[in-house]
Amino acid sequence: MIGFLRLMLFWALFSAVLYWLLLTYGRSLRREALEKEWAAEHSDSADTEARDAFVAEGMAAYEGSLRRKLLWGVIVLPFIGIGLLIYLVNYA
Repeated sequence: MIGFLRLMLFWALFSAVLYWLLLTYGRSLRREALEKEWAAEHSDSADTEARDAFVAEGMAAYEGSLRRKLLWGVIVLPFIGIGLLIYLVNYA
């Protein structure tokens, strides 16, 4: 039983690190896309405050997006799968 709990602890830590890495990567990709979109639409403008506001607004919209919520599958789905596997092996 201790071995199983240790496995779950290490898996939870690994999942948390993987989630953080994917979250950081996804945010950086979205920020870069917003900056490129601003540059394409306002190639003659050097207004950094307006660009920063545009990027901040886009990032706020990204925070509530489905893509960010799907990253939780990195943490939740493996535990559900392991629990289902244990149930099926022992009780079904």
